[in-house]
Amino acid sequence: MTPTSVGVVPDAVRATLPVGAPTEVPGPGADETDTARSPRVTPDPTSSPVRLLVMDVDSTLIEQEVIELLADHAGTRAEVTEVTERAMRGEIDFGASLRERVATLAGVPVEAFADVRARATFTPGVRELVAEAHRRGWEVALVSGGFEEIVADLAAELGITRFRANRLEVAGGRLTGRTTGPVVDRAAKEVALREFAAELGLPMSATIAVGDGANDLDMIGAAGIGVAFAAKPVVRAQAPYGVDGPRIDAVLEVVDQVDSAR
Repeated sequence: MTPTSVGVVPDAVRATLPVGAPTEVPGPGADETDTARSPRVTPDPTSSPVRLLVMDVDSTLIEQEVIELLADHAGTRAEVTEVTERAMRGEIDFGASLRERVATLAGVPVEAFADVRARATFTPGVRELVAEAHRRGWEVALVSGGFEEIVADLAAELGITRFRANRLEVAGGRLTGRTTGPVVDRAAKEVALREFAAELGLPMSATIAVGDGANDLDMIGAAGIGVAFAAKPVVRAQAPYGVDGPRIDAVLEVVDQVDSAR
């Protein structure tokens, strides 16, 4: 399938959705608090289909990579960033890259979590996307190759109760440099999507998956509507739909266009 995109290019708003389809994607410079957007006619929640929206966290729900913020406390930011970028491009196995990066965090005190959470900022449009999804009666969930210690707080702030992420092992108030429990990798993200849908009694056709990295490709491919957001080239090339950013609530345009074409 040729990817469909909604995004921003210099000095213009680009929307390559089906010909004749109405689109009102915010232009360059919009931020999370921007209220001067063109009004969008949204579906009546009583007639809108119930859906499950599952989002990646790092560089999707938030603008940063949590492991890089933690690496600042270990003095290993450059090393961790290089490995993260290779993993997100699909050049190395995510599980192996996670072990390599987490190992550099050994000795970081747990107090670093508070600093990381304070520095993590929501991607523009996240609050609006989640609020509109809830208004429509959708379930919203998060799946992350990052860490539950941060994801849990992000989810709670947005009123999201379903999430899955890795956990960091702690001993004596410091990180050991290891994770604990099953690793949430590319395959596990798709499993989470399917399990959440089954728990809700929803078919996979009613699911939406949004992510930016290679480890999101399985869930993007499995979802009824799979969206690459501000994604790496390998992801953008394979995802059925794409939103270039900067606002993630442009995902709603994609969903509405798909629904209107059915």
